[in-house]
Amino acid sequence: MNPASQAMKDILSGPEDKEWKDTVAGPENWNAFALKLIRFAGQNRLIAFQGPMGAGKTTLIRELCRQLEVTDMVASPSFAIVYEYITGNKSVVYHLDFFRIRDLEEVYDMGYEEYFFSGNWCFVEWPGKVRSVLPAQTIWVDIQVDEAGKRQVRVSKP
Repeated sequence: MNPASQAMKDILSGPEDKEWKDTVAGPENWNAFALKLIRFAGQNRLIAFQGPMGAGKTTLIRELCRQLEVTDMVASPSFAIVYEYITGNKSVVYHLDFFRIRDLEEVYDMGYEEYFFSGNWCFVEWPGKVRSVLPAQTIWVDIQVDEAGKRQVRVSKP
């Protein structure tokens, strides 16, 4: 098997562990990472993204949406709490951003259950404020930026 084929096989087979780490050199390198993350998630469709402002959370979510064949423009929902995107096969992807949430009451009022328990892909930015209502099967993606500007990413699942 040639090296490129082996690399793609490794990406598609996904890790069997409950956690993995990776380094992403730049925005153009999120594509292979996103494919690996989709495979890793399996049937766990809710993914929470943590990291400082500018770490690449929305950039990664854009790439995930591209790979899921979202036909809508994917934006950072910092000013709207939730965006709903439609894929080419008419399934729904939710993108939520809790950066501006002041308390859990706002989350209850927005009907978070409709999104979290829909069975659709649900990508959550700034999940720290809603950790207590996230399902136990949530996949966690922690993105940190190192001194060289590379993203050090840790992915874990229950």
